[in-house]
Amino acid sequence: MPRVGRKAVGGVVYHVLNRGNGKARLFHKPGDYDAFLRVLAQAKEAVPVRVLGVCLMPNHWHLLLWPREDGDLSRFMLRAATTHVRRVLAHRHDRAGGHLYQGRFKSFPVQDDHHLLTVLRYIEANPLRCRLARTAGGWRWSSCAIRKADRDEPPLLDKLPVALPKNWEAIVEHRWPPQELEAVRQSVTRGRPFGDASWVAGTAARLGLAFTLRDRGRPRKQRQAAPEDARMTQK
Repeated sequence: MPRVGRKAVGGVVYHVLNRGNGKARLFHKPGDYDAFLRVLAQAKEAVPVRVLGVCLMPNHWHLLLWPREDGDLSRFMLRAATTHVRRVLAHRHDRAGGHLYQGRFKSFPVQDDHHLLTVLRYIEANPLRCRLARTAGGWRWSSCAIRKADRDEPPLLDKLPVALPKNWEAIVEHRWPPQELEAVRQSVTRGRPFGDASWVAGTAARLGLAFTLRDRGRPRKQRQAAPEDARMTQK
């Protein structure tokens, strides 16, 4: 995903993700996953960002966050990432330090209607796509499992701005329509806002993300007509 504008405003939902440096593992055992969930809960105490979804994978993680104020997203992620890196290096007795993550987190805005549920489904289906679990609720370190088990200790998840269907877990497990899955992946790859056409255009303009809507590569140069071609068009 290319570097995108960093005008993370309050009141907008964001899909946030990051990976281990060189795709290295971030979590090696259950305690590593549990510790990161506690880091997120502690970060919420300092910066009250609403956490709508989460999925921790061996070498990356996904979050669905809803900041209240401008700049809260960056402040929340800085606190969470800094705490996580320090704890991991201390646990490994790594005095030399080193890069745990591949770089700064990536994010894209999400419209807070049924498009939000599509992105939440994408996040919570990760363990199924990677064959780490047979059911969406079978992967302990996802919001689907946390919500199902009612074991949100310390409190982490916040109420969604849209109602979650009663058969949500079955929806997460259902086979994705290829076009819908590709649309989410385009937003993941390019940092492109995800929503209906008018919302995407308006949000991209407001947040300085218009470049994410353009096709990749340089625009093609128009071929100049040769003299003989010009004569033919005038006949």
